[in-house]
Amino acid sequence: MKLSQLRTFVAIADHGGFARAAARVGLTQSAASRQINALEYELGVPLFDRIGHRVRLTSEGEDLLRRSRRLLVDVDAIGERARTLKTAQTGLLRVGATPQVIENLLAKFLVQHRRAHPGVEVDLIEDGGARLPTRLEQGDVHLAIMPTGYEHFQGRLLYPMHLLAALPAVHRLAKRAVLEIAELADEPLLLMSPGHASLTWFEAASRIAHIRPRVRLQSGSPHTLIELAKSGYGISVLPSPVRFPRDGVRTVPLVHRGASIGTWAVAAWDGQRFLAPYAEQFIDELVASVKVNYPGRELARRAPPLPRPKPPGG
Repeated sequence: MKLSQLRTFVAIADHGGFARAAARVGLTQSAASRQINALEYELGVPLFDRIGHRVRLTSEGEDLLRRSRRLLVDVDAIGERARTLKTAQTGLLRVGATPQVIENLLAKFLVQHRRAHPGVEVDLIEDGGARLPTRLEQGDVHLAIMPTGYEHFQGRLLYPMHLLAALPAVHRLAKRAVLEIAELADEPLLLMSPGHASLTWFEAASRIAHIRPRVRLQSGSPHTLIELAKSGYGISVLPSPVRFPRDGVRTVPLVHRGASIGTWAVAAWDGQRFLAPYAEQFIDELVASVKVNYPGRELARRAPPLPRPKPPGG
């Protein structure tokens, strides 16, 4: 049995087919198929049921997938440990974050980090906040800047993130200090697209408030939603870390019965995987930097405070 066969097996299970998985592990589709056939022959059990162009794990495959993941985590940890023992100041750190975090936090932070740690290469992986936990779980990233609430990870708290309404400055609700979510029931709304954590917060709050939002548009671009709000096309619902213009749009914290809607950002990692010393140093320096300033700080100060949760894994 070869580790390459297990990596191919896990990739096919994650991607639901041979084509995308083969590209992920750097093989042709036929080579990936040969690896799985050889693995099934050696193990003596079928791992997948072939259904047209898709595959589905057999019951034996589901059991062996969990064990394969654990084995590969251990193998990767040994490799990481060996590289760290060779030099603690040189290595690769893959960091997952939303576009807003990259734009408003990491872009500036990385300038100072590169100067202090020239031997550490930081690769940024962009994704929506709701998808970053899966990225972390699958090992695509070593560290994720994401919403808290995933207790099976380890983490350090960073800063609060509040849900805001962005309205034209002339809108009748624009002068409110805060805005109850129930007051949006009859308003045309501009929301983030699925996969973004702020959309999840808004949908959960809407259910609690028993409202059915009138969604006019969903977009993956906060700046698009802000420009449309400025034009009077609708009210944008966005998280406080987004960079808002100073003119033409008014931002008002959204609340439910006076309580802020949102959560805290956290620097999270998988405690089952080895975390290199340079990654721990990256986290320490990031935590220190957000104590001085963080994305959306001025906007967050206008909202009722969000309770400080326990750090993940704490």
